[in-house]
Amino acid sequence: MTAQPDYIPVARPVIAEEDIEAAVRVLRSGMVVQGPEVAAFEAEFSAWVEGRHCVAVNSGTSALHLALLAMGVGPGDEVIVPSFSFAASANAVRLAGADVIFADIDPATHVMDPESVAALVSTRTAAVMPVHLYGLPAPLPQLTDIAARSGLGVIEDAAQAHGARIDGHSVGAWGTTGCFSFYPTKNMHSLEGGMITTADESMARTLRLLRNQGMEQRYANEIVGANLRLTDVAAAIGRQQLQRLAGWNKQRQHNAQVLSDGLVGVGTPVQPLGIDHVFHQYTIRVPNGRDALQAHLQSRGIGSTVYYPTPIHRLRPYLADDGAPDPRWDLPHTDQAASQVLSLPVYPSLRADELDRVIAAVNEWTESS
Repeated sequence: MTAQPDYIPVARPVIAEEDIEAAVRVLRSGMVVQGPEVAAFEAEFSAWVEGRHCVAVNSGTSALHLALLAMGVGPGDEVIVPSFSFAASANAVRLAGADVIFADIDPATHVMDPESVAALVSTRTAAVMPVHLYGLPAPLPQLTDIAARSGLGVIEDAAQAHGARIDGHSVGAWGTTGCFSFYPTKNMHSLEGGMITTADESMARTLRLLRNQGMEQRYANEIVGANLRLTDVAAAIGRQQLQRLAGWNKQRQHNAQVLSDGLVGVGTPVQPLGIDHVFHQYTIRVPNGRDALQAHLQSRGIGSTVYYPTPIHRLRPYLADDGAPDPRWDLPHTDQAASQVLSLPVYPSLRADELDRVIAAVNEWTESS
């Protein structure tokens, strides 16, 4: 179906002239893989995560996978992950050879519930993977406390939360590692890419070995690694985007406030005290008729989407041997959220009249239903 000329998509990635010029400059330089642009991008991103070591890789999923490997997580271990997330969170654990243990979420915030996590810790638990969903940080003070008491690692899945903070401290600077994605629809992007952050210099070196076939010097392989490097072209674009991230996040927050002030009859996002939500997604709760509202918005030329219609524990790779949901995972808040959430446009380039159209269309439906 061809989009209407005035169609408002749910996402509108930015590739500006300065991004294109940066990519062309690198292409003309001939230094296009794991060169000075990558090193500069890592250094500049470090300033966003309180000076932590930063290791650039080719995707957010690679970031999660290598973080687990560098932490020594593998067969026989368990990692506690929220089921209400994109499958990459749990897939990385499986790829590392460990078992996934699914935690429930706080129904108000959609992020990992510390009480659910605490109840799942066992002698096999090696790490906890909080996901900063929709741009809202998970409750890291409580989760890192639980991890510290049990000697667990913490892998922050910060793929959707570039620049988010808790009490002034950046996500990606709390856990053993933090993992970011630079996919085109994220708050900033590099066309594709990822970043791993850590305070541990030795772990940072291990991560650099893992991304580059296990070597620092060519043909001097020290460990088994893979080719998960970021290109200099992607890093150059990421550097340009990073310069605009603060302004983009501020505009997302403004747009989210306009939506929350105007919408009626739906559950709007919450922002706990001391939390700096960066609104990768603006996600409402629709207790009844979510799919009908989505169809109504489409008829009015407004895009929306469901993140995530099927919780990870109900996806085929995570079902029990008989093909049914594993009976261990009773996650009522997760299942309810999956049936009610709907994400609306919130990106920085939304105009005031487009925000008004979104509000009017939602309210038209809620007032008539």
